Amino acid sequence: MSRDRNPRRLRRRDRNALIAASLTALSLTVSGCVVVHGEREVLPAATRAEAAKALTAFTTAYNKADKAYDNSLDAPYLTGPFGDITAARLKAGHANSPSGNPNHVPLKLSDVKVTIPEKAGWPRWFVADAKGNKTGDLRWLMVFTRGDLGERWRVAYVTLVAPGSVPAFKTDKDGWAEAVPAGSQQLAVAPGKLSQEYATYLKKGGQAFADGRYTSVERADRAKRARKPGLVTQFIDGPLTNGAYAPLALRTADGGALVFFTTHHYEKQTAATGTTVPVTNKDVQALTTGEVKQSLTLQFMSAEVALDPAGSGRVSVLGRVPGLTSAQGE
Repeated sequence: MSRDRNPRRLRRRDRNALIAASLTALSLTVSGCVVVHGEREVLPAATRAEAAKALTAFTTAYNKADKAYDNSLDAPYLTGPFGDITAARLKAGHANSPSGNPNHVPLKLSDVKVTIPEKAGWPRWFVADAKGNKTGDLRWLMVFTRGDLGERWRVAYVTLVAPGSVPAFKTDKDGWAEAVPAGSQQLAVAPGKLSQEYATYLKKGGQAFADGRYTSVERADRAKRARKPGLVTQFIDGPLTNGAYAPLALRTADGGALVFFTTHHYEKQTAATGTTVPVTNKDVQALTTGEVKQSLTLQFMSAEVALDPAGSGRVSVLGRVPGLTSAQGE
């Protein structure tokens, strides 16, 4: 096969190709067919109809999986810390009741409020705030996320908070909210650093977080459990900030942010010489590998939501949902 190497002909060919491409682009614009690059354009993360559809799909899958104790039924709709926690819960439930959940009560969500931020790039995400029928008057705060247009919406975070604790969000004239970057320096703690700060606080204390159930009370409770007659408990806490565990933040009306973030935790229980660690919880037994003799190490995943004030001040942790994901006996 011969190749045309005449410079004049090559230049003419390139010029013709450029003209053709320009005409194609012009015809698309004139006809109203415009390609929008979601990775660059600031757009609402979802339509309100998409958000409602995603919430219904999640609830349906969640109920099927809970009834059957079968993680394969809702795994495609979950990710991040909530995905890990739910998978472990269903695994333990199936081990203890292979025929399904005898105490299944379908989850029903009411009084749903959806907040959708405008943002560029992926992942896209939105927040649903609803009352659940299985948790008293506590509100379910759920974060739905997806990595591109070809993916379905998945729930990455579920935290439970008291009524009235969810702040007002900053929105524009069309009702779209504002996503806060992980590296924002306008807040007391940058959202991307909250996971590490919280892990450090649980170990050493400090001034970064306001007193409360998930901060000062949690540390006091750990101190009591650290040393019991015949049993010593050690705690190790660490951050999780990548991929599906990345923090997500919404600007609040007062200039601060509501931040969802993830941490993981280990509790190692060691019995006195000549005794064994008591394991009476059937779910713990179902998730334990190895033989429990003198020690048992529990691994937890935890999803948190916190109010991060603008400027300076202390971060308030509004909700925390930890879940056992595995255990190792020795």
